[in-house]
Amino acid sequence: QVQLVESGGGLVQPGGSLRLSCAASRSILNLNPMDWYRQAPGKQRELVATITSSGSTNYADSVKGRFTISRDNAKNTVYLQMNSLKPEDTAVYSCHARSRVLASVRDYWGQGTQVTVSS
Repeated sequence: QVQLVESGGGLVQPGGSLRLSCAASRSILNLNPMDWYRQAPGKQRELVATITSSGSTNYADSVKGRFTISRDNAKNTVYLQMNSLKPEDTAVYSCHARSRVLASVRDYWGQGTQVTVSS
């Protein structure tokens, strides 16, 4: 079992920056991948960014060049640095992690953190 707790959301003006954190209750070394998703009101959940245990990253086209996902295994934490924020980035951002042990796969989710981009 692992609990994921997001933090760092809030209200920011267009063009501003925020850094989201996803703290895990135990080691993240065998959580692969770890992702950030977001869901805006009335829209489907969207995969924003992914990082593997080896550090490979992937991003949605809508955030490429503006968002950066990273992981600190020593702190059991994954981050999402969001720059040049736009109103359309407004959503609840959730952290996801996948654990694979032999043939067993489990998915874990955090409770989400609200990001609002508005002037």
